[in-house]
Amino acid sequence: MLWPARRGGKGGSRPAFTKGEAIDYYARIAETILPHLRDRPLTRVRFPNGVESQRFFEKRAPSHTPDWVRTAPIEMGTAGVLDFVVGDDRATLIWLAQLAALELHPSLSRVEHPERPTVIAFDLDPGAPATAVECAQVALRVREMFGELELECFAKHSGSKGIQVYVPLNTPVTYERTKPFAHAVAQALERAEPKLVVSRQKKELRKGKVLVDWSQNDYSKTTVAVYSLRCRPRPWASTPLRWEEVEALADDGDPSSVLFEAADVVERVERLGDLFSPVLELEQELPAQ
Repeated sequence: MLWPARRGGKGGSRPAFTKGEAIDYYARIAETILPHLRDRPLTRVRFPNGVESQRFFEKRAPSHTPDWVRTAPIEMGTAGVLDFVVGDDRATLIWLAQLAALELHPSLSRVEHPERPTVIAFDLDPGAPATAVECAQVALRVREMFGELELECFAKHSGSKGIQVYVPLNTPVTYERTKPFAHAVAQALERAEPKLVVSRQKKELRKGKVLVDWSQNDYSKTTVAVYSLRCRPRPWASTPLRWEEVEALADDGDPSSVLFEAADVVERVERLGDLFSPVLELEQELPAQ
């Protein structure tokens, strides 16, 4: 089993979550998650002995990668050229799940143009005692700021503690443009809301505030995929949120109300469709410098 059984507490007894169930989840969500992985270098987080045991990040395709799994060579600076797995199809997704590669972290760019991100991503990470409630408040400020620029953005729960906001671009731009732009946005939010927002990583600055992590907008970094499982106390998944859900959460809501386990995510997709599909399609341009 990957997640052990839990007894007592909110929700009562909870059964274990097995590798078979993880494989089943990825098989069922494949049609929805694959467009968000396709053509992107994929970093995996593997948990061969379950989520309470040692984990490791894997960028390079393992030596036993089957011939039918697509890989792509990507230059990674001092690490040299690495052959990344590319999550193009359902068979690859299931193979990764069999390896207990439970968390999938694609690049913000595609293999044919690794220097060109298709989105700007903000990871809103709460420092205790702040929670996803404060993250929702900051997410709304991010939406308001980009709305003033006539740009749309979309929110998802990270599947852990916070919320992530994506600004789709899908137009030619490089990280040399998006990273400083994201940094400037984080700094502007910090100036506007100094009691709520911090733009620097130092732990001593983050207590009770929301870190607006702009640094993910980088050639060498990856961000957890929408619909990916997260290896936290329960098999939660990174799930798109409607803005009305973010608004309700920001209004002193319950942080657990936007945490969705694997079965919940499948049900939401069946009912709501892929709320994150505009991130793949919407073409927007950053304002001129």
